[in-house]
Amino acid sequence: MKIIVTGSLGNTAKPLAQQLISEGHDITVISSSEAKKSEIESLGAKAAIGSITDVGFLVKTFEGADAVFAMTPPVMGETHIVENTANAGKNYAEAIAKANVKRLVMLSSAGADSPVETGPIKGLYHIEKVYNGLENTSVTFLRAGYFYINFFNDIPLIKNAGIIGGNYPENVSIPLTHPVDIAKAAAEELVKNTTGKNIRYVVSDSRVPSDFAKVLGSAVGNSALPWVEFTDEQSFDGMVQAGLPQEMAELYVEMGKGMRTGVVQKDFIEQGSPVDGEIKLEDFAKEFASKF
Repeated sequence: MKIIVTGSLGNTAKPLAQQLISEGHDITVISSSEAKKSEIESLGAKAAIGSITDVGFLVKTFEGADAVFAMTPPVMGETHIVENTANAGKNYAEAIAKANVKRLVMLSSAGADSPVETGPIKGLYHIEKVYNGLENTSVTFLRAGYFYINFFNDIPLIKNAGIIGGNYPENVSIPLTHPVDIAKAAAEELVKNTTGKNIRYVVSDSRVPSDFAKVLGSAVGNSALPWVEFTDEQSFDGMVQAGLPQEMAELYVEMGKGMRTGVVQKDFIEQGSPVDGEIKLEDFAKEFASKF
């Protein structure tokens, strides 16, 4: 199959491209960086260098493709983040329709069923609505849990203050995901002959924050590492002081509130809390320790 992978050589796109290439598929990887061209080609893929804001470029790249893996960049500027994310999805949708692509797999998120209290996930809510309107394309929404790799951002807090925390309590269950498990699920979905619009949760583990503290703390030699529940104000101030743009900090605080109230996890729980990923929190802890 001829498959287009967006996301350059990021945490999900690279292992996805590698797996699809190993299975014998014709893979093109989209990247905005000319510097990535040789690395993409060294994997055995074709490189399409351009911007996802350029619909003409996307149409040309998508033409003749059997399937597209669509993801939006994790950082869509410092302002108008939700709007920019949604617009990227609209560009993909327009190009998919014009190029007559029959199969689309989207990297979405737990919480994408809600337009409120989900922070940056709201952009994915809007994209799912747009893709649901594609008439001649079968779509699978891969709703991923909270990325394990986000815990790398907590390393300075652990080192400097001896704590880990967020603006949600230690006893609320959070779905977690490893990019490698997402790549495996995406590879399965891209080659499926399906119809309509479908949702698949990609969750590697489902744990409470007290486990985050215990398992990650033990991995770095601090088995007594406490989980501290911050107020929304404390969480916002900490992120801004760490250098996060104000709008992004506001969105992350809102997402934390959504995890606290259960809005983010609601549909995942209602769907039976499916956990089919292989990489558990204890497995990721070894990776965490190597970065500590």
